[in-house]
Amino acid sequence: MSLFWRIFGLNAVVLGSATALLLWAPVTVSVPVLLTEAVILVGGLAVMLVANAALLRWGLAPLDRLTKLMTTVDLLRPGQRLPVPHGGEVAELIRTFNAMLDRLEHERATSSARALLAQEAERRRIAQELHDEVGQGMTAILLALKRAADEAPPPLRDELLQVQEITRGSLDEVRRLVRRLRPGVLDDLGLVSALTSLTSEFATHTGLRVIRRFDPDLPPLEPETELVLYRVAQESLTNAARHADAEQVEVSLRRVDGAVELAIVDDGRGIRAAREGAGIRGMRERALLIGAGLDIAPAPAAGTQVRLTAPVPRKQL
Repeated sequence: MSLFWRIFGLNAVVLGSATALLLWAPVTVSVPVLLTEAVILVGGLAVMLVANAALLRWGLAPLDRLTKLMTTVDLLRPGQRLPVPHGGEVAELIRTFNAMLDRLEHERATSSARALLAQEAERRRIAQELHDEVGQGMTAILLALKRAADEAPPPLRDELLQVQEITRGSLDEVRRLVRRLRPGVLDDLGLVSALTSLTSEFATHTGLRVIRRFDPDLPPLEPETELVLYRVAQESLTNAARHADAEQVEVSLRRVDGAVELAIVDDGRGIRAAREGAGIRGMRERALLIGAGLDIAPAPAAGTQVRLTAPVPRKQL
C-alpha cells in the first residue's frame, strides 16, 4: 500500500467512526447550539484528533525509524539496517536506503584500504631511509668519536665520551622510531614475536606492568591481518599510557571459533562516552580493512577493554 493510501485509509477510519457515532448516537444539535451539545461536539472532535494522531504515528513509524537511523548511522560500524515492511512506498524507500548503505560501506572500506596501504608504504619508506641514511650516519659518527676519544688528552676525552653517549642515545631513539614505523620482527618472525617485542618495549618506556597471554595454537594469518592486529595493539597501548592513568595492561591473543581475537585490557580510568578521537577512528578503519569486528568498552572491573576479532580464512583453519 502506498503512503498516500495508507494515510487516506487511516483518516477514513477516523472519519467513518465519527460519522457512525453521529448517526446512531442519541445526540441532536439545536440552533442555536446548547452548551451541553457544544461540549459533546468538542469532546468528539478531541477524540477524533487523538485517534487520528495515534493512527498516523503508527502508520508513519517506519519513516521515524528511518529518520533516526539516518542521523545515527556510522560507516565505521557496518551492518546497521532497517527491516523492510511488506510493500508500499515506505518499504521501497527503506529498501533503497539499505542498498545505499551497502554501497557507501563498500566504497568507504575500499577507500580506507587504499589510504591505509599507502600509509603503510610511506611508513616503510621512511623507516628504510631512517635506517639506511640516519642510522648508518650516526654509527659512523660514533666510530669517529671513539677514535678521536682514544687519541685525545684526558680533559677532551671526557667531553668526547659524553658526546659519544648522547649520540648513542639518539641512535637508539632512531632505531626505536624505525621499529614503530615498520616492525621488522613482524615480517621476519611473525605476530607473536612482534607483540612480545612491542609489549616489552612498552613496559620499559612507560613503567607499566604488562601481562601477555598468547595461545600457542594460533592459525597462520595473512600479512594484512597480522599488521592490523599489531597496529591496533600499538594504538591501544599508546592510549592506555597517555590517557588511562593505568598501572597494568593485559594483552591477550587467542583463537576463537573461526577467528583470532586480540584483547587489550587496562585498569585505568575507563573510557568515557565522548566522541571518538582520531586514534580510535583509525583502529576502526583498520578493522574494516580485513573485515574484523572492533569493540571498545569499559572493562568489567575498571579501565577499558579493546577487542578485535579478525576472521581467519577457512583454508587456514
